[in-house]
Amino acid sequence: MIPTRPNISEWALKHRALVLYFMVALGLAGLYAYARLGQNEDPEFTFKVMVVRTMWPGATAREVEQEVTERLEKKLQETPWIDFTRSYSKPGESMIFITLKDFTPPKEVPNAWYQVRKKVADVRSTLPDGVRGPFFNDEFGDTFGNIYAFTTDGYSFAELRDHVENIRRSIVRVPDVGKVAVLGEQAEKIWIEMSHRKLATLGVDPLVIAEVLRERNIMVPAGSFQTRDDQVHVRVSGALKSVESIREIGIRANGRLFRLGDIATVSRGYADPAELLMRFNGEPAMGLAVSLRKGGDIIELGRMLEAEMDRLKADLPVGIEVHKLSDQPTVVKDSIREFMSTLAEAVIIVLAVSFISLGMRTGIVVALSIPLVLAVTFLCMYIFGIDLQRISLGALIIALGLLVDDAIIAVEMMVRKLEEGY
Repeated sequence: MIPTRPNISEWALKHRALVLYFMVALGLAGLYAYARLGQNEDPEFTFKVMVVRTMWPGATAREVEQEVTERLEKKLQETPWIDFTRSYSKPGESMIFITLKDFTPPKEVPNAWYQVRKKVADVRSTLPDGVRGPFFNDEFGDTFGNIYAFTTDGYSFAELRDHVENIRRSIVRVPDVGKVAVLGEQAEKIWIEMSHRKLATLGVDPLVIAEVLRERNIMVPAGSFQTRDDQVHVRVSGALKSVESIREIGIRANGRLFRLGDIATVSRGYADPAELLMRFNGEPAMGLAVSLRKGGDIIELGRMLEAEMDRLKADLPVGIEVHKLSDQPTVVKDSIREFMSTLAEAVIIVLAVSFISLGMRTGIVVALSIPLVLAVTFLCMYIFGIDLQRISLGALIIALGLLVDDAIIAVEMMVRKLEEGY
């Protein structure tokens, strides 16, 4: 006896109530999944490059290459999944780029970076004295979709930074927020400017001033004593807490005592040259960049950020303005709207063509296949963790054309066979 293959169509016709139930259940499940799918502009990807940066102030490029770069690079070649390394050595600084193979599984990348840190720790003790670091950076995959600029009229950068930092602490507690970074922050410095002619006249050695400042600015534990009820810590007074306290430091030279403020100009300022400057419409500004957490919904994040920023703006003093530089949720919302518009157009066109050429009953069968298949697709995307983004939406639009074509061909073939007497 020749075994026959199961006929799914025949089974479905014999169990119409069960098939209808599955169609309704899958349609509702697809709608539920669509409402909870993550939405983003681009798919998440794993960046397989890491930077190891080491500082050695005062060393030449040749010394940095021989004493730091070569030692680190030789050890880093033992990293699993490594493809190649690329290094740069310049006076006082070494940079090594570690690139993993393209086929490295994303789940193995964090372990590879852990091995890099462990191997560098093994050779850190062999590096010369005075080396700072190494420092690691493997967070190249972060994308900041929302960026705000803060400008001020009448406030210093230090005062603006305090307000931006308060806003950052509030934003980081918003659901779906991954990271919040402050851009354009200026590091504050205490400047001590001395005239060499004046120091030579008074017989004061600049190295003596540097040594006195270093000794006064050090934090030394002074111990503690224990009472029956409490432990009391002993603190050494004289710490440098303000610009005025630095001016009052005494400098002894040639048997005489000088006040630092009398022989040098002490002032508070910012690092010069600045590491990173930010401008908005030509004005100095500070920025706040917000990224989406993994698996989050960028559109929902945009709504919550908008509400939170409106609340925080009301608490800002007059003279500080907030400007929106980047609004990724709006871009994603437009992409989703474009897809839904394409879907609606496809359904309408298919309905019109099917009803005219195939008749009412056959046209309804073709038209229902589109939303039902999409509902099952959304359910599968939700199960496998695939978000709505540029790539998945493009794939859905392409697949939609194939789906419409296949549905019409299949139903047309059924109608023809029925007309032939099958």
